[in-house]
Amino acid sequence: MSQKKTKKQKKPNKREIQYRRTLKLFKRLMGAFLVPAYMTVSQWADKFRILSPEASAERGRWYTDRAPYQREIMDAVSDPHVEIVVIMSSAQVGKTEIILNTIGWLIDREPCPILYVLPSKEMAENYSKERLTPMIRDCPTLREKVSDLKARDGGNTIYQKRFPGGYVSLVGANSPAQLRGRPVRALFLDEVDGYPQSSGKEGDPVELARKRTKNFWNRKIILVSTPTNEDESKIEKEYRASSMEELEVQCPNCGEWQPYVWANLKFSHVSGTNTAEILGYECRKCACLDSEVRWKHQPIRWKALHPEITKVRGFHLNEFCSPWGSWKEIAESFLEAKHKGPDSLKAWTNTTLGETFKQKRELSADEIIKNRRIAYNCQVPEEVLVLTAAVDVQDNRLEYEIDGWGLDFRSWGIKYGIILSDPGLPKTWKELDDILIAAYKRADGQQMRIMTTCIDSGGHFTQQVYAYCKDPRREARRIWAIKGFGGEGVPFVRRPKTRNKAGIYLFDIGVDTGKDTLLSRLSVNFEKNPGYCFFPIEADRGFDDDYFRGLCSEHRVPYTERGQTRTRWEKITSGARNEPWDLRNYNSAAIEILNPKLDVLEQHRLNQNKKQATAPKPRKRKGSAGIEL
Repeated sequence: MSQKKTKKQKKPNKREIQYRRTLKLFKRLMGAFLVPAYMTVSQWADKFRILSPEASAERGRWYTDRAPYQREIMDAVSDPHVEIVVIMSSAQVGKTEIILNTIGWLIDREPCPILYVLPSKEMAENYSKERLTPMIRDCPTLREKVSDLKARDGGNTIYQKRFPGGYVSLVGANSPAQLRGRPVRALFLDEVDGYPQSSGKEGDPVELARKRTKNFWNRKIILVSTPTNEDESKIEKEYRASSMEELEVQCPNCGEWQPYVWANLKFSHVSGTNTAEILGYECRKCACLDSEVRWKHQPIRWKALHPEITKVRGFHLNEFCSPWGSWKEIAESFLEAKHKGPDSLKAWTNTTLGETFKQKRELSADEIIKNRRIAYNCQVPEEVLVLTAAVDVQDNRLEYEIDGWGLDFRSWGIKYGIILSDPGLPKTWKELDDILIAAYKRADGQQMRIMTTCIDSGGHFTQQVYAYCKDPRREARRIWAIKGFGGEGVPFVRRPKTRNKAGIYLFDIGVDTGKDTLLSRLSVNFEKNPGYCFFPIEADRGFDDDYFRGLCSEHRVPYTERGQTRTRWEKITSGARNEPWDLRNYNSAAIEILNPKLDVLEQHRLNQNKKQATAPKPRKRKGSAGIEL
């Protein structure tokens, strides 16, 4: 069988090679003068965006129709008439992907200087490594424009990505120097409710970053965040100054357009469990109940409360519309948060509903007395697992409170007292020793002792407090000096790494953070719920009317500083006695410092009670005369 002879290909000569190179260079130069076809952000994402495997559960090509509510938000950025886009949303709705698509569109279609701001430098670093860099790597059109990270030209680093016509710079909101730099056309402010109130001493980081866009007539500012507390949330303030657009869905039965609201999700659950069975979502007009599948396949639209505002478009989203979560998960996460207590319920409201949390600002003494005073009929109730104490040092006395703690941080007031004696005298501290070292009998017969004590060192007797706590015998009993610090965002407990100059471990306490938690616990109105506070009705324990008035002596008051609405704790009336309020707060710090495993202690208590109940009773021995001994 004959084989066809293949003709040898002629190697190009030097002139041909030079010609090809010149032609390629000419095409590239001419391409620089070509205006790319106009594309909206969603069109660009559908054509060019590739989801990275390490950053997305659904790797592969991007499809906006997977979550169609994202289309209007993305395209608002590419609308030349829109200057600011605000997204106030829950988690799990794809807001991070919206930002990535917008950055990719800017790099490819409208290259310019871009600033991306996150709450901290560490978050900016993680975002660059885990989200932005993989997107650039996996999208060919972006990979061609952004220089390789391994290249030595300095154009691509963790915090800055350069490309022809601009760059993306990633910074933390806690760094004023990074927020003051060169002008930028596109500004992304992500998780703005997590920003510090002030960037160093420079003021509000949002306003600092905004100033960098003033030189551009076609600037774009995108603000994104889950909200926090009512009247304190930055993203809520921005949203209320926008078109305020809400996602609406059409009823599968009557066609009524309506937003998803929590009250209309109907479900049943077994009491005491976090398992829910979804009955359906109720239409606000025809009251029909229909399934999640039916509702999520209905047409959607964005409805603006202020359509006259066109330059600032604001969008609100909750998790009901998300294709990445089910309504059953929403209901069960609510039941779990409700069981855990007010702090978890607040987080659920923010991250699931995308709404601000309306926290209670104050309680009345009558409200606490009527609902929480009970007869103990023992020194320490049986459910108490740990005892803590707190001491407030005044000019002429020491005031103290002993509290018991049970499962889920439910608490019982055990003893409130006053030592009327000069804190500068040794006998005053000796009397305190007698109180703190005493044993307290639990209802089941168990002898209990105070495990941790916090003593306020911020008054006029700081050195006396230091000397008292420095004694090794007291340190062994976990008697700690504390110092309170006010202000928002201060951690409740900051543990010391070393001893201070006085030779003691001094714990810093974020008193405002503790007061927020304490108010939440005092607001719990069902005794089986986490955080519920019990108080004794017995008169000899010190929990009298004066105590409860002191426990309700402060409230949160809103105020404005540098254009930002904030709140702070203030006395309701000038000169009100607030020692009970402070001591409750210090006891909360004490249990936080101790950090006991309450669930393990509770199981041990139940096992001990079970052993005692099943143990055989000793037989009574009879004497020779038949008398029981």
